[in-house]
Amino acid sequence: MEGGKGGVVKHILLAKFKDGIPPEQIDQLIKQYANLVNLVEPMKAFQWGKDVSIENLHQGFTHVFESTFDSLEGVAEYVAHPVHVEFANTMLPQLEKVLIIDYKPQ
Repeated sequence: MEGGKGGVVKHILLAKFKDGIPPEQIDQLIKQYANLVNLVEPMKAFQWGKDVSIENLHQGFTHVFESTFDSLEGVAEYVAHPVHVEFANTMLPQLEKVLIIDYKPQ
């Protein structure tokens, strides 16, 4: 991987929730996701939003979640953290599609 392990890393999750999941449940999952920044030390920032593109190239993905870390080690610590694992075990079964990419801003 380019750039070594140090430096800011963005963790991007694209999601499409399964049909039939109530909006209130989606809102609750998003609140739980956003709260991870308060519970998992390596997670430095969190932002999310819904697709608003006019290009219609979203391939069904409706939500974007971006977490910021200081290093690849921070991402690894986050992925293995028990609070994240518990949340992922709640969130992932609610998704029809998911795509996760980590990158280092240039």
